[in-house]
Amino acid sequence: MGVLIFGLFFTVGWALALAGLGYAASVLWRGRGEQWVRGHGRPFVRLLLPAPAYLRFDRTLAVAVLPADLWLVSAVLAFGMEGIFTEEWLGYPGMMDPGGQGYQAGAVDLLRTTALWSASAAILGRCWTTAAVQLSVLPLSALWIASLDTYYH
Repeated sequence: MGVLIFGLFFTVGWALALAGLGYAASVLWRGRGEQWVRGHGRPFVRLLLPAPAYLRFDRTLAVAVLPADLWLVSAVLAFGMEGIFTEEWLGYPGMMDPGGQGYQAGAVDLLRTTALWSASAAILGRCWTTAAVQLSVLPLSALWIASLDTYYH
């Protein structure tokens, strides 16, 4: 029963993340006739402060990647519940997984790498709000995952 519920939440999480990204793409498409760069001011200020149409896209994208980030963190927790993490609030951890010794370090590395690459892409695309979300949610989640007790330490 627990696997069925996890599978349902797993699928719904992916669907929400994809729907959010699709909506962000539609916001980008609807704003194609508007200016993306401000027409007045110094060049540096025009580069840093995008036009209102681009700000709408940035905020929509930030709201879309937040559930995707939370889904990724919950997937790391869900896969680690079976024989890796031994926190009391996670429930009975089951038998120790002998192949899971590097799971926690790999999961932390995955979260940090995902934060680095997604924030870098957002910065290159001048999506400041999205970059802030990526640099706040995923690294803090990586620190939290690193602090969990396991069978191995």
